[in-house]
Amino acid sequence: MKVLTRDEIASLSPSERLTMIGDLWDSLDDAPLSPAQASELERRVASLDDDLAEAVTWDALKAELAARAS
Repeated sequence: MKVLTRDEIASLSPSERLTMIGDLWDSLDDAPLSPAQASELERRVASLDDDLAEAVTWDALKAELAARAS
């Protein structure tokens, strides 16, 4: 595996850097969570489930923001 320097990474296109970030992120799938991280994840999922009725679609949010801007 070739190790890239900061300068080499900086010279990559935004698309190439995003691909690299995605590859790095995907490589962490097997990383174990600490008990604190697992607890926080459970808290956030529960909060999401509780607030799901108040969720709006992206299209609805964009329309609301556009209406406010005009």
